[in-house]
Amino acid sequence: MLVLDPEHPWAVAAAEAIRGGQVAALRRLLTEHPGLATARLGDPDGGMSRTLLHVVTDWPGHHPDGPATVAVLVEAGADVNARFTGPHTETPLHWAASCDDVAVLDALLDAGAEIDAPGAVIGGGTPLDDATAFAQWRAARRLVERGARTTLWHAATLGLSDRWPAYFTGDTRPAADELNGALWGACHGGQQRAAQFLLEHGADLDWIPPWEHLTPLDAAVRHGDPALIAWLRARGATSVAAG
Repeated sequence: MLVLDPEHPWAVAAAEAIRGGQVAALRRLLTEHPGLATARLGDPDGGMSRTLLHVVTDWPGHHPDGPATVAVLVEAGADVNARFTGPHTETPLHWAASCDDVAVLDALLDAGAEIDAPGAVIGGGTPLDDATAFAQWRAARRLVERGARTTLWHAATLGLSDRWPAYFTGDTRPAADELNGALWGACHGGQQRAAQFLLEHGADLDWIPPWEHLTPLDAAVRHGDPALIAWLRARGATSVAAG
């Protein structure tokens, strides 16, 4: 496999073509340099590296003609499920989800991207985990529409009310941290009905997650929904700032 330093002329030219939406120029580069579509950009000694599809989906995303760029790279042999190598193993779909780049997300899925691929920077999870954690709501909802697997966290965070009861049917009941995390997620996502449902099922109103030192009220304040904030305060919710 070809490994290129990111400053190599081929890598620089390809990245510039991708970010500029220069699809014809990118196609010429891929034709002139066989193997470029599957090349890894990074440390030749086995450190961190990524692919050109990762360049398409890198923050902040939304490059001109992103879907066409994806199509050209895939046609030239790019692996739509290629993984970043380093502290996580995210695919291009993870990155598109983290950028809220729905058009490119759709192009990747249409090209065969694994919708529930593990490896996210968020707990090693799926693209939907990245989208909901980073409040990329359009991408999150599109992933659900395209068939992404959901958990109680996703159902609460996105307000998918038809999915809540399944977690509390018969002897089924989520573990305390899952329940509390879902309440926190509902507040993070501005979902008052979900928060009320989970509170009625025993969630901890002031639970603080291990990933961020914020209570559900703090998460709601960051989201900025005045009705949800008032509702939480009326029920005695507290903030870490007051502790």
